[in-house]
Amino acid sequence: MTSPILRIENLSKKYGQREVLKGVSLEVEKGDLKILIGPSGAGKSTFLHCINFLVKPDEGHVWLDNEEIHPARKRELYAYRQKVGMIFQDFNLFDHLTAFENVRIGLVKVKGIGKDAAGARAAQELERVGLKEHMQKYPSQLSGGQKQRVSIARALAMDPEVMLLDEPTSALDPELIGEVHAVIRDLGKSGMTMIMATHQIGFASSLASEIIFMEDGRILEQGTPSKIFNDPDNSRTREFCSKITDLYGER
Repeated sequence: MTSPILRIENLSKKYGQREVLKGVSLEVEKGDLKILIGPSGAGKSTFLHCINFLVKPDEGHVWLDNEEIHPARKRELYAYRQKVGMIFQDFNLFDHLTAFENVRIGLVKVKGIGKDAAGARAAQELERVGLKEHMQKYPSQLSGGQKQRVSIARALAMDPEVMLLDEPTSALDPELIGEVHAVIRDLGKSGMTMIMATHQIGFASSLASEIIFMEDGRILEQGTPSKIFNDPDNSRTREFCSKITDLYGER
């Protein structure tokens, strides 16, 4: 039996008296696409941010490739973040840099790659996400879907082992969602390991290896898309999936 590529154990996080995560654990195998669903405030985003230590968990442990990550060791944390890429809701691009420069900068500054080699890799990743014709445009000249694809290209250029996607289409107009989903679908087919929070039930059910339903800082139920959407054990899972299916008109 193979070891999980990413293992998360008992992550907990409080903001003041509010307990946002309550001992959440998850194992992710290489090539998995785990989809996090649940109501707003369930803890999905905090969970992803704690996995990448962008938010420091109060308790819990994270292992990548069977090695525990110690975020207080800065060099170890930086190396880990290169291997675990993060895609945000609001793109997090540098407005003063072109799409090409946004992708290249991490390769130069973080990985110490020469500008020519970094530029070649940046162009390759932008072409991979369908932005070959837009490389020299600034974020202000790009649509929301294009901006999100630049952020995906930027993460891919770092050669991550795992990608964390925090509702990557929530800031997009409905007609732009499909182009980002197409990139994520291609990543899944190529074997990229991903954990993604999303409300897009139809997309999630067609692609996920496992659906994870979170509420009130806990995982209430997890299973295959068929199990979670068609025959969940938990009444709250059933109620949520029914409501969100009605809302989005999917499935």
